[in-house]
Amino acid sequence: MQSSTLAPFRILWLQAGSCGGCTMSALGAEPAGLSETLERADISFLWHPSFSEEGGSEVLRLLERCRDGGQPIDALCIEGALLTGPNGSGKFQMLAGSGRSMIWWVRELAKRARFVVAVGSCAAFGAIPAAQTVPTEATGLQYCGEEDGGLLGEGWLSPGGLPVINVAGCAPHPGWLVETLMALASGGLQAADLDGFGRPRFWANHLAHHGCARNEYYEFKASAAAPSHLGCLMENLGCKGTQAPGDCNFRMWNGGRACPDAGYACINCTSPGFEEPVGAFLETPKVAGIPIGLPVDMPKAWFVALSALSKSATPERVRKNAREDHVLVPPRRRSPS
Repeated sequence: MQSSTLAPFRILWLQAGSCGGCTMSALGAEPAGLSETLERADISFLWHPSFSEEGGSEVLRLLERCRDGGQPIDALCIEGALLTGPNGSGKFQMLAGSGRSMIWWVRELAKRARFVVAVGSCAAFGAIPAAQTVPTEATGLQYCGEEDGGLLGEGWLSPGGLPVINVAGCAPHPGWLVETLMALASGGLQAADLDGFGRPRFWANHLAHHGCARNEYYEFKASAAAPSHLGCLMENLGCKGTQAPGDCNFRMWNGGRACPDAGYACINCTSPGFEEPVGAFLETPKVAGIPIGLPVDMPKAWFVALSALSKSATPERVRKNAREDHVLVPPRRRSPS
């Protein structure tokens, strides 16, 4: 493949209040891995805290060049929530050797980057570090939970004319990140391509429910009672796949499928506030036996009526298999006519 004569699309990646899981997820970009996939698209890192060799004073000099405009930045990628405490000072997270807080650096560098990308729900919305019992005064880049604002402020736009691009998820699918960066590099991502929370529509216009391997059980409301069961996880085990933005079940994750395939209910990690559910993560809160978290676009009365009808029509095969960890009753095979 001939190399491009244009300058590469340059990424500066910083980790704020992060567990590092978004970087770990990004490494699984398929089919070639993150480095080769980005290289093929002529996208390169100016610096990444886990991938780059430079450290200490070398990094500080690079950041200063970026800040004063001597080193252009195409995309500033932030992983992790922005820790503004105590009392708005940002001193809960200082950038070692710089004498400055991480939030100071993010504000300064965001002025210079063509685009700003929040990698993961912590950077997008605050998420786990912003939970009510955590004293870090954490926030996302342009949202704090569902509220506009965040660190950079409501209505903020990058020099490239876009708000913060929220590649949400805990952790986000590597394909979401790579395809977002490719779209930015090619000039193919516009404001209209982002949803109301700044998430790229190419994945956020889907629901995690779409393509779920348990959908036959969902259709008949044949529910699992334990994570190892084959049945639908919504009624008893807290699955929010019918409410969660994401094309999770259309994409391979490290050679496998999404969370429900492993018996783990969808927790709607691409949405603000997922970190503080009404009940426990793997339990379904109910009122009068009806799950609180219904599909996003279905009236409650319709859901109740449909559930009753579906359960009355459930094939015995589906009913029995729903409470097992493997198929006991296979589909019936009709004799050739």
